Amino acid sequence: MSTAHGKLEELKKKVFFTFLLLAVYRMAAQIPVPGVNAAAIASYFAESGGGIFDLINTFSGGAFKRFSVLALGIMPYITTSIIFSLLGEVIPQIQELQEDSEGNKKIQKWTRYATVLLCAVQGWGMAVMFEGFKSAGNIPVIPEPGMLFRITTVITLCAGTMFLLWLGERITEYGLENGISLIIFAGIAVELPAEMMQKLTLYRNGELSGISLLITVAVILAGFFIVTFIERSQRSVPVQYAKKVVHNRVYGGAQSLPIRVDTGGVMPPILASSLLAAPATMANFVSQGHPLKPYLDTVIQSLYPGQLLFNILFALLIVYMTYFYAPIQFKTKKVAEMLQKNNAFVPGVRPGAKTKEYLDFILNRMTFFGALFLVVICILPTIITGANTRFGGTSLLILVSVCVRVMMNVQAFMFSDRYETAYKSRGKYNGQNRRF
Repeated sequence: MSTAHGKLEELKKKVFFTFLLLAVYRMAAQIPVPGVNAAAIASYFAESGGGIFDLINTFSGGAFKRFSVLALGIMPYITTSIIFSLLGEVIPQIQELQEDSEGNKKIQKWTRYATVLLCAVQGWGMAVMFEGFKSAGNIPVIPEPGMLFRITTVITLCAGTMFLLWLGERITEYGLENGISLIIFAGIAVELPAEMMQKLTLYRNGELSGISLLITVAVILAGFFIVTFIERSQRSVPVQYAKKVVHNRVYGGAQSLPIRVDTGGVMPPILASSLLAAPATMANFVSQGHPLKPYLDTVIQSLYPGQLLFNILFALLIVYMTYFYAPIQFKTKKVAEMLQKNNAFVPGVRPGAKTKEYLDFILNRMTFFGALFLVVICILPTIITGANTRFGGTSLLILVSVCVRVMMNVQAFMFSDRYETAYKSRGKYNGQNRRF
């Protein structure tokens, strides 16, 4: 069997394994938490419209509105991972652990422990919140509320999130892409056919005009094109490496250091969405008879996706998170030190501190355009098409960025075979006329 054929078979196995584990994830998302009236909870969200819960439901792949065992999704792990990443920027001891292989394993262990703790807190809050939900027929969503139900819910939701984390790690190890990203991608993508059917049903019933339907389709297609273009856009910084001769070959010379326009990626919108959803979710814990309840309800309605206050706060949080998260993704100090150790320099810039300042200047410029892009792509489609849609800007951004990375991984996997075959064909390793 040729090497190329072997690579193709290995790629097929990776694709099959990825789809298999994603299918397991979708089947587990259909299992409700013990003690939940599935018909009553479906009726409640169908009548209430969801509001801010639509945002939470999007990242859980519809598991939240079913109160599934995976209702918390993978977001608690992402939140704790980001917290430890931020702590590494301000606490030198944690930063030293992150740079060491053994220390990084400790950080991963602490992250998992913190994830379980966060899941327990969120699971308890969800149990209390769902105990107060009732459908239109005054049928309670939780027929038998109480301490036993809350403890069972906490254990079930913690187990569901850790099971998702295990699935994500297996996909990362044996699949095509980062498993956490693919799980979020699958949760959003699986809801898109239902969204299309809903739009077509509204159009057939006369509740949605043909112009509105065409505008929605045009915005979606334009969003896919723009996000794809920006995600693959980068600024190439020229780098000059010292030339050296090894085995009659010249290495080094002029190369480039790529810096992505969207350095922060999809994390700034996800973090901003989580921060906006947190106050509205916590406000639901306040009882109906509390004197602050009317004011909190007004705040919750103002924080629904598509409202003016939501858009303003969402834009500000995206800008802040982009400037905060981009330096974590692209560490200019480490890049400058790496260039200096490899006898490389940016033409016209002195190595060391001056190179770091130059890279910081470029990164700040790129981050400005990246933040502007994220604000436009996350808010403008919602304003044009309306808030009651799953084709929001954040969803489009996640879908396209994950697809682009998967395609780049597949291309790199296949190109690695070409490079290996071309290198071996010159007699480096085998053959009768091998060079060494």
